[in-house]
Amino acid sequence: MTSPADPAPRTYSYLGPAGTFTEAALAQVPEARNQRWRPVRNVGEALADVVEGRSHAAMIAIENSVDGGVSTAQDALATVPGLRIIGEYLVPVDFVLVGRPGSSLEDVSTVAAHPVAYGQCLQWLTRTLPEHAHVPAASNVASAVGLLDGTSDADAAIAPPTITEHHDLVVLARNIGDNPNAVTRFVLVSRTVAPAPPTGADKTSLIVELPEDHPGALLELLEQFATRGINLSLLASRPIGDALGRYRFVIDADGHIHDERMADALLGLRRFSPKVLYLGSYPRADRTVVRYPDRYSDDIFVEARDWLRALLSGAPGA
Repeated sequence: MTSPADPAPRTYSYLGPAGTFTEAALAQVPEARNQRWRPVRNVGEALADVVEGRSHAAMIAIENSVDGGVSTAQDALATVPGLRIIGEYLVPVDFVLVGRPGSSLEDVSTVAAHPVAYGQCLQWLTRTLPEHAHVPAASNVASAVGLLDGTSDADAAIAPPTITEHHDLVVLARNIGDNPNAVTRFVLVSRTVAPAPPTGADKTSLIVELPEDHPGALLELLEQFATRGINLSLLASRPIGDALGRYRFVIDADGHIHDERMADALLGLRRFSPKVLYLGSYPRADRTVVRYPDRYSDDIFVEARDWLRALLSGAPGA
């Protein structure tokens, strides 16, 4: 129980209810432990909690190793101002098929599932239940809860393995995902803050719009990174929505804004693009140290800048 002298507990929003993969990602955040966790119904609600001050931060899914980027999250980050990504977390994705107590696999003809989960289990379902029908659900947990509260007419549901810790359901089949190596990447999003100091194993996230459409425009964008030795771990296009053929690019670049080469790339992007949205620099979930050739070290960028200053000042020997 919190005493008057204790600081007020922080609130963290996540896609609920309890038992989702998003909750599993939030459980990896040390500073979120023993704080208030607020389940929400969608990404927009989670980010609105942060912007409007109901939550200190929100955990959202941003990318899946099987299905790629989560478009709803990418679009929300592109259009909701005042947000920063402050961390990323990886959660292995595994699924079970659950049913009401007393049911069996032979009873199943309709399966409730979130569309993404359904797609990741489709091969197993086709082999095992070739005549099944799919009932879309709002989340992996909601698909299972609907079996118990009467809101779903499905016979079974695809859910996370932890679902039986929270609800009275029976497991009809385990390990039903088609890809045993599937992983979902989550990001923790707060209001705008100064970036934490670099760790050497960092990632910078950006959303960049192309200028007017012309041959080579995307190449010019990519050259801002390539000419500075910066590797991109994510490059995804999303329609801006104001006209056909207009796109913004969601980018994850290896490195930190405090790195000279990254700062120089951001300056190049700013000169090139009509809109550059900086989403944050934060430690990589895998803690892999970013390696780059010596010619792209911070010292080289500093030396080049000092050389230019000496030229402009007319220093002897410059």
